Amino acid sequence: MTENVVNIIGGGLAGCEAALYLASRGVKARLYEAKPKWRSAAHKSDGLAEIVCSNSLKSTVQTTAGGTLKNELDTLGCRLLEIARQNSVPAGSALAVDRERFSQAVTDAVYSDGNITVINEIVRDIDRTALTLVCAGPVCHDELARSLAELTGEKSLHFFDAAAPIVTGECVDMTKAFFGARYGKGDADYLNCPMTKEEYLAFYEALVGAERVIDEVGGVFEGCMPVEVMAARGVDALRYGPLRPVGFRDAGKPYAVLQLRRENTDSTLYNLVGFQTNLKFGEQKRVFSLIPALKDIEIVRYGVMHRNTFINAPVCLNSDLRLKAYGNIFIAGQLCGVEGYVESIATGLLAAVNAERVLRGEQTVVPPERTVLGALCKYIASPNSDFQPMNANFGILPPLDGVKKAERKQAYFDRSAVAMSDWAQKTGVRR
Repeated sequence: MTENVVNIIGGGLAGCEAALYLASRGVKARLYEAKPKWRSAAHKSDGLAEIVCSNSLKSTVQTTAGGTLKNELDTLGCRLLEIARQNSVPAGSALAVDRERFSQAVTDAVYSDGNITVINEIVRDIDRTALTLVCAGPVCHDELARSLAELTGEKSLHFFDAAAPIVTGECVDMTKAFFGARYGKGDADYLNCPMTKEEYLAFYEALVGAERVIDEVGGVFEGCMPVEVMAARGVDALRYGPLRPVGFRDAGKPYAVLQLRRENTDSTLYNLVGFQTNLKFGEQKRVFSLIPALKDIEIVRYGVMHRNTFINAPVCLNSDLRLKAYGNIFIAGQLCGVEGYVESIATGLLAAVNAERVLRGEQTVVPPERTVLGALCKYIASPNSDFQPMNANFGILPPLDGVKKAERKQAYFDRSAVAMSDWAQKTGVRR
């Protein structure tokens, strides 16, 4: 524990942010990454910080919880947000990235830092004596999950997550599609594929009757639900979800609209927004080609479903992200019970902050509950008999007194900004 080094398991978003933070403070980090020796079914490349599902890091608008959390991370000097903006693609009011360029930029930053040593090994057992951040992600190696379960004294929980298909831009019939953003947000950044009522109903019937890879899926996370599971809830479920037709007054009021979001800066690849799926590959091509603009669909990455693992945080984790039974082991990223890319980055940063403080013999710290990050930390550590991963949202923040409803979101942002700035200065997180 006296050695000026921190072990980090996992080279995803949380692990890379943690390594870069520690390195910037003069702390040496050993970053253990299983690739290229082993990759989960969800991973496709050997790069660090690989984004495997949607390429969107969600809203940048400050009156959203996502925008508020991004502002908090900017206050703390977050490196990965900076890299994400440098490798962004147009996505209206959201921050979306070219996933390959983003991963390469993070990989370059990590490998070029003299305080970071990348070790390409599969970690099967967590060292109970070393100062360690476990950031291996929700699709970590089974043996690492077993070791984590032994440390926590609890069986690792899990739920199923899904990713949407990616198609070529060339396959989209532009006579049946148009650029635009719902409610006029952004500069026509989304490619929209409208459907009439008859076209939608034909698509819907094919979707709910299509063959799935896993017939019965338990524990689906509501924030990343397979499109066919959502559709099974009712014929109009998709029209109130990813296919909602609102905000297109100039497009003849379509009955349903699928949006495609750019995957890369060259605009040659597009993601089917909200179309995470567990359909068999052949069924994906058959069913999605029923959308008129995608009649000649060319899928370059099929949608997949994979198991996401997370710990029962309220039972075994403190709000500072340390295991209750092992004060030298921190859990960050989706393993700790947060959901989302930016949330994973945020917990990786906080775990690194506290690892450095442990190294220096100082007390660990947690941001005020008035911040989104602080509220997330409180949420995952609070008693909960039915614990599920949590996204950033204003609902977990302390209520505002005497603030009109119309002014509440801005007030949440303003309160968070002041609280995080004061906390960062007080704790010395950002020098």
